[in-house]
Amino acid sequence: MKKRWAWELLNESDIESFSKDYKDFLAKVKTEREAVKFIKSEAEKKGFVDVFSKDKLNKGDKVYLAFRNKFIALAVIGEKDISEGFRLIGSHIDSPRIDIKPVPLYESFGVAMLKTHYYGGVKKYQWTNIPLALHGVVALKDGTVKEILIGEKDDDPVIVIPDLAPHLAKKKQGERKGFEIIKGEELHAVVGNKPLKGEKEEKDLVVKMVLKILKEEYGIEEEDLVSADLTLVPAIKPRDLGLDRSMILAYGHDDRVCAYTSLRAILELEGVKETAIAIFVDREEIGSEGDAAAQSRVLEYFIATLIEKANGEYNHGKLLKALTNARAISADVNAVINPIHKDVHDTQNAAELGKGVIITKYTGAGGKYYASEAHAEYVAWIRKILDEKNIPWQPGLLGKVDEGGGGTIAKYLANRGLLVVDMGPGVLSLHAPTEIVSKADVYSTFLAYKAFYESS
Repeated sequence: MKKRWAWELLNESDIESFSKDYKDFLAKVKTEREAVKFIKSEAEKKGFVDVFSKDKLNKGDKVYLAFRNKFIALAVIGEKDISEGFRLIGSHIDSPRIDIKPVPLYESFGVAMLKTHYYGGVKKYQWTNIPLALHGVVALKDGTVKEILIGEKDDDPVIVIPDLAPHLAKKKQGERKGFEIIKGEELHAVVGNKPLKGEKEEKDLVVKMVLKILKEEYGIEEEDLVSADLTLVPAIKPRDLGLDRSMILAYGHDDRVCAYTSLRAILELEGVKETAIAIFVDREEIGSEGDAAAQSRVLEYFIATLIEKANGEYNHGKLLKALTNARAISADVNAVINPIHKDVHDTQNAAELGKGVIITKYTGAGGKYYASEAHAEYVAWIRKILDEKNIPWQPGLLGKVDEGGGGTIAKYLANRGLLVVDMGPGVLSLHAPTEIVSKADVYSTFLAYKAFYESS
């Protein structure tokens, strides 16, 4: 099995141009709400309209369904009846992060703090002492929704989770195991140190100052934080990495790199034989639970709507037929070989940075538990598409047997009867606050997704 450098097969100026656009996207989009807003805006620029604004769907129509600000699906209607099959690429738009608890504010020894709950699979110690930005919304009882974005502008304040000085950490942290160096209930963030002046009651003056700022600048009371979706993400801009500028260091490559590349792929389609669909789902990092996740029924709702508007009526049998005739890609990343820790990989079956998009035949852990495994015939069909377009690709698995493992949305698509395989770029430092991808792998992924939609 010979792997080829993606840089040697692809046009370097195209790689750089695409990477610049991708970095701009990453700088703007750090939460699932922001992703849905961005995707909807970009789709509308390309002629996509709300599916419910159309009474009848015809060949070439471009439609979308946005659902509760955390899920969005796009479709380009093809020549064939949808029940005869469609092409779907599904990615997730959530990433590991630090969420704010419903009653977060407290004061301790003159410092105002926020209580948090980490989201997704993280090494908790990596989230201390880095600048964090506050993103999200606060919903008021009168129905008003306040958007919050603090820490991304150069002159914005940032938030931080403080660590313990090494002078004092030898016993408390030094004797802990790696994943518990910082515990979940120690991920509290600093948000203030200035007391509110002129108060008769001297208790919690710093918290009162923070609440005063929230009231004056955002119209938010403390109780409003109970009905909020607020999260802390790295306040770090995407940067070129390496003296050769061959890589991108940024927060959220998993899985917004697949969201962006699949979005670009479907936006560039004009005419397709089989209806092309892209879905962007929430909560994959915590098991795909919830109403906007891959386990929800919103996908069937979208497909059923397409069938009804294309045929003039809904037929449940046609929905089931469409799902079982469909071909799909679970667009997700894989971990490439870490040169420092190569011993956790079966290097013969692991992917490398810069060698193209990765086909992951199966995920799961141990004895292939919780896995979706693509059929041999389907993997061969995918390989044929990539080779015909001379798109660099490589096989890859996530670690040695019994060393680790992981899951994607593939099994939830497979449960509905779709043929599906995992495919996406490789990531170094996966799930860290800043992750690493190869620019050439990102562009390879875009080309692979576009070829999948367009192939016969």
